Order: sequence, then structure tokens, then C-alpha cells
Amino acid sequence: TGMTRNDPIKHFFIWPALLIVLIISIFPLVYSLTTSFMSMRLVPPTPARFVGFGNYVELLSNPRFWHVAGTTTLIAFLSVGLQYVIGLSVALALNARVPGEGLFRFVFLLPMLVAPVAVALIARQVLNPTMGPLNEFMTFLGFPNLPFLTQTSWALGSIIVVEVWQWTPFVILMLLAGLQTLPEDVYEAAALENASAWQQFRDITFPMLLPVSVAVVFIRLIESYKIIDTVFVMTGGGPGISTETLTLFAYQEGFKKFNLGYTSALSFLFLIVITVIGMVYLAILRPYLEKHK
Repeated sequence: TGMTRNDPIKHFFIWPALLIVLIISIFPLVYSLTTSFMSMRLVPPTPARFVGFGNYVELLSNPRFWHVAGTTTLIAFLSVGLQYVIGLSVALALNARVPGEGLFRFVFLLPMLVAPVAVALIARQVLNPTMGPLNEFMTFLGFPNLPFLTQTSWALGSIIVVEVWQWTPFVILMLLAGLQTLPEDVYEAAALENASAWQQFRDITFPMLLPVSVAVVFIRLIESYKIIDTVFVMTGGGPGISTETLTLFAYQEGFKKFNLGYTSALSFLFLIVITVIGMVYLAILRPYLEKHK
């Protein structure tokens, strides 16, 4: 019969791997969860003492936490929304076999291959309020210098634009792959019934792409919530803390102030926020996904 399902040898191979994974992932998780209930600093070193939910209470009553959570949510939702809309449009165009499609596909992938820090550094140069080429061009057209990185709404807008530029290619790639797996015969049937391009999109393409769309947006949302490098390089969270994100806030607390208990509590709240958003998102979309199975 060869190897059966219950062959003991497989456990011999699986268990060591499982144990390593558990040790690597569970230990830090448990450690930081216990730290989040302590008052603990590295600099100046203060001995750990148990404060229960003290860190959490302090965080939740700190207006900065709510402000930062709001800013992160704004950046994530706006940038992912734009990424999806632009990504879907480009994917549909590429799928319609536009001339030079192969070249476009390569060019669209480039932003994704560059490290976010490098992208942010270039963006910071381009958007520089006094010496940046964009402002020089604006001055040439007779506009005043625009505060791309020094005024809240402009700075947030600039961060979102850079995020969209960098991550739309990922969305294009995934949706294009999804589009190319859709069955041709459904479209042929629709063409026989003289369905317009918009009707075909609304009734066939969009619903059939839904599982891929849901997954792509979900991945991008979670990733966007973790944004730190772009913001850190472009605005450093400024002006003031107006563009600070959750990860950057955790970095400031953990690596600038070495406030470990507080930072651990912050990362767990962050985990809870992302989990809740993920659950709500999937709960809202589940009926649609069930319908189009």
C-alpha cells in the first residue's frame, strides 16, 4: 500500500519544523504580551513592575494614539481605494490586449521592485518645498511654492500619492492574473445577447473577479496599516505629529524612549485594530463571495 496517512515517519519530519515555528513566533508574542502588562523602560533602566492594564488605559486615554490611529486609517483606506480603482482600470486595459502590453507590464512593475525607503527619498527630493523640481515647475507656471511636506493636508496627500505609485503595480498584477483566468464562453454568450461593455463588466467581470479583488484589497489594507518607511523618510511624522502612523508612533516610543511596556501594549492594540478591520471587512463581503461561488 506504500505510505499510509497514519505512517509514524511523517510525524518525525513534521514535529521539529512545527516546534521551531512555534518557538520563533509564539515566544516573542507571549513575551511582548506579558511586557504590555508591565511598566518597563530600558533608558533610564527601571525595573519591571506589573501594572495590569495600566499601559492600555494610558494609551486609550492618550489623544495622540487616537490621532495616530485616525491618520493611519485615512492613509490606508484612501491609498488602497485609489490603488484598487487605478489597478483595476489598468488591468482591464492590459487584458484588452492594448498594443505594447508586454512593455507596459514591465514598466508598471518597476515601482514595486524599488525599496520603499528609496522611493520615499526620491519623493522627498522631488517634493522639496524650496529646491524640488516640482515646485520649480510650479514657480515657472506662476504658482507659489506649495508646502508638499510641511502642511498637513499636502503632506498626507503626498504620502498617499507615493503609496499609490508604489503599490498599484501589485494590484494590477494580481487583477490581471485574475482576469486572464475568467472563462471566455461567458463573454461569448453575453456578446450574443448584445450586452454592452458596461453590462459585461458589471454582470460578469466584476462579480467573477470579486474573490481576487477581496484578497488583494485585504493584503494591501493590512500592509498599509503597517506603513512606516515612507512616512519616516518623507515627513518624519510631521508637521508636528500630523502625519504620524501607528508603526511610527510605536517606533518613537520603543526606540527613542525605550518605553517597552507601553510599546508592547501599543503593538497589541495595533494587532487588535487590524484584526477587527479584517473581520469586519470579510464579514461585509462574505455574502457577495458566497453568491458568486
